[in-house]
Amino acid sequence: MIEPVPPPPAGHVVRRPTEADIGAIYAVFASYNTALLGFADVTVDDIVDNLAEPGFDPATDAWLAHGADGRPSGYGCVFGGTGPAEHHVEVAAADPELERWLFDRVLARSAEVASERGQDEVAVDLGIYRNDERLRALAAEAGFAPGTTFQRLRIDHPGAVAAPTLPDGVVVRTGDEGDDVRRAAHAVIDAAFAGQFGIVPQTYDEWHDALDARTSFTWPQLVVLELDGRAVAARIDNDQFVGDEDCGYVARLAVAEDVRGRGLAKVLLRDAFATHAAAGRTGTILHVDTNNPTPALDLYRSVGMDLVLVIDVWRATRPT
Repeated sequence: MIEPVPPPPAGHVVRRPTEADIGAIYAVFASYNTALLGFADVTVDDIVDNLAEPGFDPATDAWLAHGADGRPSGYGCVFGGTGPAEHHVEVAAADPELERWLFDRVLARSAEVASERGQDEVAVDLGIYRNDERLRALAAEAGFAPGTTFQRLRIDHPGAVAAPTLPDGVVVRTGDEGDDVRRAAHAVIDAAFAGQFGIVPQTYDEWHDALDARTSFTWPQLVVLELDGRAVAARIDNDQFVGDEDCGYVARLAVAEDVRGRGLAKVLLRDAFATHAAAGRTGTILHVDTNNPTPALDLYRSVGMDLVLVIDVWRATRPT
């Protein structure tokens, strides 16, 4: 028996969003984040990319609320991906009752998606800023618990940054050179991140299409290091922090296990710093999972990056 959906809290009208609502969705998150952090921590391009996530359909997977004054007042969505029973959800609303209502909707939709795929349970992840006490309490009440923590690190570039010296036998290639470079990068990244928290394996085509669809990414931002003709390290940059922080962003950094400890990660990082500074960016940002099996945090600190923000990912495994 399907239980009826309760109406939204008084003073709010909720409907399904469309691409025409990108500005309204941005306004919800910008307002919510500014109240917590003092800055928006989101761009319009972020919302564009979210709506283009593989498997996401705003007509079934999202809710947009407006207050009595017509202004956007809340948003909730679930990213169910294209198969694995690991979903990511987002909720933002200033009104606690609306936030709870939206949270219930995204959790119910997550269970529905997994059930439609014949899955008995689903792991649901929710990113929460460390100081968001209300959302943390709501998540705990729903059975969520901390799964991992992402630290945002940044280094500023007050001027030009020197490109790194390449070790003997190392050659730099980029994703715009062709499919062979892209396939090699996918293999390196896929192996390096296998088994880490929240990482859902992707086929080459899924990985390629997801990157290709991002408005903040172009293929020259995929950088591969070859050692004696073999791809052994890769980095993916994008522009998702250009609009709000004027910073380059390192989205992925991977080194093959058998060549770790040779300084290749530092080469990729310093190359990123030089590239971003040359493009006029004021700094470089990245996130590190504190449960990463490699000493990644020490690596980033060693090249001058500093902690600027902490985001906890809470997870619940829920029956469908």
